[in-house]
Amino acid sequence: MGIYLNPGNEGFKSAVRSKIYIDKTGLLEYTNSVLDTEQRYICVSRPRRFGKSIAAEMLVAYYDKCCDSKELFGRLKIAKCKDFAKHLNQYDVLHIDVNYFRGQSATGMETVDNIQRLVIEELRENYPEGVSDADCKLPVVLTKINQKYGVKFVVIIDEWDTVFREAKQNKKLQDEYISLLRALFKGESSKRFIALAYMTGILPIKKYGIESALNNFDEYTMISPKMLAKYYGFTSDEVQRLCEQYGMEFDK
Repeated sequence: MGIYLNPGNEGFKSAVRSKIYIDKTGLLEYTNSVLDTEQRYICVSRPRRFGKSIAAEMLVAYYDKCCDSKELFGRLKIAKCKDFAKHLNQYDVLHIDVNYFRGQSATGMETVDNIQRLVIEELRENYPEGVSDADCKLPVVLTKINQKYGVKFVVIIDEWDTVFREAKQNKKLQDEYISLLRALFKGESSKRFIALAYMTGILPIKKYGIESALNNFDEYTMISPKMLAKYYGFTSDEVQRLCEQYGMEFDK
């Protein structure tokens, strides 16, 4: 169990234990349905406080093969789905919070280098025969691990848009970052090592000056949430139930 590779289920445990927790595990039924399909690239954009990070922690806890989450999910909606056990704790998961990596340097210029260096260090510890000391490009490392071990990854990127929000004028950093994302999710080799790619942020994906940068992602935005609408924020019915539970008035 690591920091970025297979970080475990503690993050989601704390959410489930909280005084207010609304079961959004139906999202997992959808992600299970698109594993290893052309629809396995998902980007969810919402303002803050819509539960995006909790959803990411839930995905980590469910797919991470280095923890046992059967009991954690056993009383939640996903446990009633036919593919619940099939995909539970079966994958190597990479969980990358871009905002955290940007904060590791004063200027943010090392964001892309920090992501690759620190994640590769953990991959090298877990797959020492598949990752050499000279390896410094994350997409190359994931390709090598897939070729040697047949491993597929669930890649979860939180705050994916940090570079574009916090470094608006830094074209060089933006280009480096988009190049990394393209290599991770649009290269031919990535089709072999990506089982699921899930990104969240405030901003939807744009081209950012690079033609068709990430056009293989299905976008679920605030104005076009599609079938995922009920898994982010609270629905009216959920708010009503919470008001009844805590003795508060609910105005329809």
